[in-house]
Amino acid sequence: MKAPILSAQNITKKFAGTVALNQVYLDVYAGQVNVIIGENGAGKSTLMKILSGVHPIYEGKLLLEGKEVQFNNPKEANEKGIAIIHQELNLIPYLSITENIFLGRELVNKLGLLDYETMHNQAKIALKQLGFNINPRTKVADLRIGEQQLVEIAKALSVNARIIIMDEPTSAISDSEVDILFRIIKDIKQKDVAILYISHKLDELFRIADRFIALRDGEMVGKIEEVGQATKEDLIRLMVGRDIKNSFKRSEVELGNEMLRVENLCLYKNKSNQNFWVKDVSFSVKKGEILGIFGLMGAGRTELFEAIFGLHSNNVTGTVFIEGEKTEIRSVSDAVKAGLGLVPENRKKDGLVLIMDIAQNISMADTKQVVKNNFLSRLLENKLAKHYIEKINIKATSEKHVTRNLSGGNQQKVVIGKWLATHPKILFLDEPTRGIDVNAKNEIYHLIEQLAKEGLAVVVVSSELPEIMAISDRILVMSQSKINAEFTSNEASEDAIMSAAIK
Repeated sequence: MKAPILSAQNITKKFAGTVALNQVYLDVYAGQVNVIIGENGAGKSTLMKILSGVHPIYEGKLLLEGKEVQFNNPKEANEKGIAIIHQELNLIPYLSITENIFLGRELVNKLGLLDYETMHNQAKIALKQLGFNINPRTKVADLRIGEQQLVEIAKALSVNARIIIMDEPTSAISDSEVDILFRIIKDIKQKDVAILYISHKLDELFRIADRFIALRDGEMVGKIEEVGQATKEDLIRLMVGRDIKNSFKRSEVELGNEMLRVENLCLYKNKSNQNFWVKDVSFSVKKGEILGIFGLMGAGRTELFEAIFGLHSNNVTGTVFIEGEKTEIRSVSDAVKAGLGLVPENRKKDGLVLIMDIAQNISMADTKQVVKNNFLSRLLENKLAKHYIEKINIKATSEKHVTRNLSGGNQQKVVIGKWLATHPKILFLDEPTRGIDVNAKNEIYHLIEQLAKEGLAVVVVSSELPEIMAISDRILVMSQSKINAEFTSNEASEDAIMSAAIK
């Protein structure tokens, strides 16, 4: 085999005494998709941040084409031809798409002024490669999270890098956009570009991988060079050190009374010209039921949750009934009082305050129960958090564990715990397993089922077809802002759901 374009040798990285990486070796080859697999907390993203200059302090050494290099920041790595697409979006929301793509490497004209026209044209070409037809002057703040993910991908592709690191690049984009991305990966691979690729969506990896490298607990534990002979079970065994048996399947349950009914709900983009985010949506969900909602990006799924939850009350029409009673929801506080909880799509941006500890996050949605004599009681706050740490099995040293230092799966459990602490009757979960590993996904699935058994009505939005089919009692399919089809768990098939989603 030819020499590696990039080698990481004996890499060790510690955070406040915690070993994130321990003596890791990694060789990266040009013209290959080098797939890094491992559970959340295995050290994958930390290693990628070292390779791309985000973490300049570590033990060990990096060799680029046989020569030792040290990157003090991402710009230095970029100048050497290494680009990264971060798992957690790394965009500035109040700059335009173009300004984000060219941030730190702006083009100037002969007068030394910013050449916006050339940058806009090049940004447009990069976006068009991904099938994303949007004005590059659009502010990133006005984009949904899946659209922002496409901007991140376009930004990396526009650098013409020799090594591209992709950390969960498909976590928030639709199947059709995944197909476009994989086509581009094949094209740039043929140009002798090396790709380091991280994803928890194991099924998709076999479409693009040339080799698998597994991390577990911060250490390199194995490689698979013969991709054609590997199975999904082989990858899981490498990742977790054991077999995960009995993939989750929702058990038969007896449903209770209707908990939520929505009639003719509309969320207007602009009332004057009758443009809609959500149009004439009606549905119901019963006590103990898990209702799945599937749709491609832009179908209106997240906007539906937000409309019901009182986030856009001035632009919403329609009627909401909770336990048969017509309920006016004009604000988030109205929604919480009515018994609704919403676990958002972007847990780090909208669900958590990362610099706060678990106890502070869990009490945040309903502080009344942790107040004593008009003062916030840290004792009550810790007691509340301990209850939910135990109930939903949050893996942490204590309730004082800072939330940003948890794995993705445990951060998601904290968000769920926060809403359970409000004692909801109906729980909305928007992409509840986005960016978490296969083992953590199974834990979340079992938790959702347990909550339904305890009497909650649960509504789940997911972009992953196998997931929505595994956990749901019924499935609604949204397309172009409307509900296009409904299936029972017995009627549902991937072909039928996808056909309804693209109508």
